[in-house]
Amino acid sequence: MVQKIQQTLRDNAAARWSALLLLALAMFCSYIFMDILSPIKDLMQSTRGWNSTAFGTMQGAETFLNVFIFFLIFAGIILDKMGVRFTALLSGAVMLVGGVIKYYAVTDAFAGSSLDIWFTEHLNYIPLFDELGVSPFYKGMPASAKFAAVGFMIFGCGVEMAGITVSRGIVKWFKGRETAMAMGSEMALARLGVATCMIFSPFFARLGGTVDVSRSVAFGVVLLCIAMMMFIVYFFMDKKLDAQTGEAEEADEPFKISDLGKILSSGGFWLVALLCVLYYSAIFPFQKYAVNMLQCNLTLHEGTGIWASSQITFIQYGVMLLVAACSFAGNFSKKKPVQLVLFGIAALALIAYCYIGYMRGTAETIFAVFPLLAVAITPALGKYVDTKGKAASMLIFGSLLLILCHLTFAFVLPLFKNSEVGGLIVAYSTILVLGASFSLVPAALWPSVPKLVDEKIIGSAYALIFWIQNIGLWLFPLLIGKILDKTNTDVYAQVEQGLISSEDAAVSLDYTWALVMLASLGLAALLIGLVLKVVDRKKRIGLEEPNIK
Repeated sequence: MVQKIQQTLRDNAAARWSALLLLALAMFCSYIFMDILSPIKDLMQSTRGWNSTAFGTMQGAETFLNVFIFFLIFAGIILDKMGVRFTALLSGAVMLVGGVIKYYAVTDAFAGSSLDIWFTEHLNYIPLFDELGVSPFYKGMPASAKFAAVGFMIFGCGVEMAGITVSRGIVKWFKGRETAMAMGSEMALARLGVATCMIFSPFFARLGGTVDVSRSVAFGVVLLCIAMMMFIVYFFMDKKLDAQTGEAEEADEPFKISDLGKILSSGGFWLVALLCVLYYSAIFPFQKYAVNMLQCNLTLHEGTGIWASSQITFIQYGVMLLVAACSFAGNFSKKKPVQLVLFGIAALALIAYCYIGYMRGTAETIFAVFPLLAVAITPALGKYVDTKGKAASMLIFGSLLLILCHLTFAFVLPLFKNSEVGGLIVAYSTILVLGASFSLVPAALWPSVPKLVDEKIIGSAYALIFWIQNIGLWLFPLLIGKILDKTNTDVYAQVEQGLISSEDAAVSLDYTWALVMLASLGLAALLIGLVLKVVDRKKRIGLEEPNIK
């Protein structure tokens, strides 16, 4: 019997890390689509007439159904009842449907169509939602933004369902092993999607010298097809594991509403959930505006010659992959000399990557550096949590870095507006530190959830945390857009008076108060983190203890 257990896929390191790779690649593709319009906010304003409020409302719509129709709660129940395999395939299909709708919304074919007319005339008032101030649409919102919001809502249901499914899948494959390192590695690889999006979304939008934002979304839809393929391959791999272990794919007991009561009665769970929503709300909504924020605060001169060619786009992406591959592999090397060589190559490649971004002179290629330091340190942080613990302490430190970065963007970066090199140095260093701060969450927070709830209802626990998190992901993109429009009325007035073009207006916004709001979220997360550490010490939850014992 012992011999049989040792021969399962879960006990084979190559097999379980291959399963992780499939899940990470699927999330990599979904992360690209999630922010596919973020680096081309200026183009959406100049070519589709989306102001900051329309852009923010559409971006916030991603989580609308999850929050207000409680889809994420149902997703957790589906996951607990139907298992990882079924839910993975379902999430992939839902993402793809939503992606296709969003693609059509931004095409030229939609403009002037019967759908365009219908969305212009309808959904300008939604009873109750308008009274509560939470409607995903508003009167005067461009029809293309409304229809794109519908597609993004559907995609959001799928991507958040995929998120909790992947977390549950990792717990299943890495139970009693390197759980935190696996979760950190998955998120590190998936977040390369952010850099990929920043590099290639503007590339496809401007391909051939003509601007067409729908090409960027089409690129994202193709990647969602690839994500679906990854989930299909994982389906068969996971099915083989269950055949070997004799474990049932479904929950051992039927789901009961009382299970939610068990989760909600945990004080530690609430602290982790609040920390999560505050932390993620200061990062993900910011990503959607970060490129435009840099455009508004940096003096950039777009490169010419080879630096403006399509070849340099692929060269920069290749250098990015070299940074990620060497830094990631360095975490797994057991030989110190090899590890030093890998990290050395990664450091040199990172410098080359930043230089290419400087020579290209575009904000999106500068912000694309965001996940690279996270890729390098997230697996190491996860390994540290697995072997040493200190998860709550890491979350506190991450919150401090979060506050520092947003305040730097708000008050320090604008001081270097007239210094091209100085501004780039501040921007690059702050973006890298922000990425490092973000890496502390998957490495420290997500592996802590199994310590707070019973294994049978862990899917529902993840779903509840994601639902609470989604409230912030719905609210703050919308708030950022409204703050930008309210604090930049002079810019819009100049457009109406014909003093500046809409293209110039899109890169002339003042982001100070929006960034101060995000920094305040970091401050709240810091306070929650301090409380969590005290509670952990008193109730001995085990958040500061290692996962591997």
